[in-house]
Amino acid sequence: MGEFVRLEVDGGIGTIRLDRPKMNALNLQVQHEIEECAREASVRDDVAAVIVYGGERVFAAGADIKEMQPMAYTDMAVAVEGLHSFTTTLARIPKPSVAAITGFALGGGCELAMCCDFRIAGESAKLGQPEILLGIIPGAGGTQRLTRLVGPAKAKDLVFSGRFIDAAEALAIGLVDRVVPDDQVYAAARAWMGSFVGGPRFALKAAKEAIDRGIEVDLDTGLAIEKSVFTGLFATQDRTIGMTSFVEQGPGKAVFEGK
Repeated sequence: MGEFVRLEVDGGIGTIRLDRPKMNALNLQVQHEIEECAREASVRDDVAAVIVYGGERVFAAGADIKEMQPMAYTDMAVAVEGLHSFTTTLARIPKPSVAAITGFALGGGCELAMCCDFRIAGESAKLGQPEILLGIIPGAGGTQRLTRLVGPAKAKDLVFSGRFIDAAEALAIGLVDRVVPDDQVYAAARAWMGSFVGGPRFALKAAKEAIDRGIEVDLDTGLAIEKSVFTGLFATQDRTIGMTSFVEQGPGKAVFEGK
């Protein structure tokens, strides 16, 4: 457990909880602690799904600009590796994940949210990539993940302008997947991730791998990835349980063991 970030596990759901007053600014320490929590969530058998949550008031308002401002090129050439390391580690958690967004998710905070499989936002949430207003661009995956989520034209609109968008617009363009009342964000995220608890762990991992890897390559290569992970599932106990249950009892009644 870090000073500002901790992994809380309850009922099969792991919550990566940011708690750095006042706005969960993502300084180097917070980045490192997020990465450590993501690694732990990836390997723990009692974690079936993951929520990234900044608390009731704010998700994460961005990078720590006071820490970044005095950096020279040589400093950032080192620091940028950490930016990509913690976001990549989070994105590669081999389990379903959701960002539970309250308040601001800006800059690095928006990039953090985009590392999750899904995003659920409160009605008053604000999202954006305002780095252009500082004379820079997103540097923790924002130009790439945002484009893949909303398309190049909408990504350029947000990155070129640096403007903030509300939850309704974020939902309309596909940046978030669900919008709920502000006081229901975390509960809604738990309900969503709870649907994966007790699921076929290796099949969920395989599905995430096939989709995430496949979107980066041509169709033939993507189909080869799918073929490989699909076939591998026939070595799992859950595949036997699922198919036997289907034949004997019909769909949706299997009790998986995660093996």
